[in-house]
Amino acid sequence: MAEPELLGPRETFEKLNSGAALLVCAYDDEEKFKALHLEGAISLKEFRSRLASLSKDHEIIFYCA
Repeated sequence: MAEPELLGPRETFEKLNSGAALLVCAYDDEEKFKALHLEGAISLKEFRSRLASLSKDHEIIFYCA
């Protein structure tokens, strides 16, 4: 398993734009997600529901504000 790494905004944007990564808002609380999510991010709840169908090669970027 790869070690987590800190990404800057530019690198994150490029990975999301190319489809190489999935952006996940790491808040378990749906109200926080609604208030603090970034464009294109999915909620932690949605991520959990899609986990089984995600490719193991797909990069996942978690963030919290």
